[in-house]
Amino acid sequence: MREPDIYGYQTLDEIEVKCRKIAEGRGVAQEWFQSNSESPLIDKIQQNIDKVDWVVINAAGLTHTSVVLRDALAMFPGNIIEVHLSNIHARESFRHKSLISPIAIGIIAGFGAFSYQMALEFITNFSSET
Repeated sequence: MREPDIYGYQTLDEIEVKCRKIAEGRGVAQEWFQSNSESPLIDKIQQNIDKVDWVVINAAGLTHTSVVLRDALAMFPGNIIEVHLSNIHARESFRHKSLISPIAIGIIAGFGAFSYQMALEFITNFSSET
């Protein structure tokens, strides 16, 4: 809903449906979770330690400000992919610094809703190569 000229016009529900179809087609289980607050995000990450292999996270503004979210992700023993709909490096300077990037296997930014699909594509290809 916020700034569609930057973030696109697809809803999070539409992005989720598309990603679920891709995951199902590749035999990958997927859990989708969204919150605008730190605490539920941290709780979800901690609940999934040793239960899932990957976290794909779009931490939005918390990417640049939340040490506690970064610390929860650092405890996660699996792989992390940081996702952003917009290219954070082409925006305001305060968005250029990510607290999550140093602990992520990779960053996908600037491809709108397709950023999530790119993360899922990587996971399914990476998992089949290992």
